[in-house]
Amino acid sequence: MPRVKTGTVRRKRHKKVLKQAKGFYSGRRKHFRKAKEQIEHSMVYAYRDRKQKKREFRKLWIIRINAACRLNDINYSSFMNGVHKAGIELDRKILADLAMNDAAAFSAVVTQAKAAL
Repeated sequence: MPRVKTGTVRRKRHKKVLKQAKGFYSGRRKHFRKAKEQIEHSMVYAYRDRKQKKREFRKLWIIRINAACRLNDINYSSFMNGVHKAGIELDRKILADLAMNDAAAFSAVVTQAKAAL
């Protein structure tokens, strides 16, 4: 039985990892072992941060809605309570967009929320 060498298989695997490591700093893009370790960490960060991105955006929307509410003399929690009681089915993303780009429309929503309280 002839012995089996890993030449082409290893080269293919190394090239795949080094291609993924493109853009990394220093030896993390040039050396296979360092690149492999960094790729593993990067994949973990990417998985984790896909979940965290949703949290970060929700926090941002709440901050924007709260700021706009305070300009209309109401706090965030009272406003959201009023929105739910008034039956307004706008989510935080849309409310934050209104607060940023259309102050008049947001003021109308605030007026309806205040009336429902």
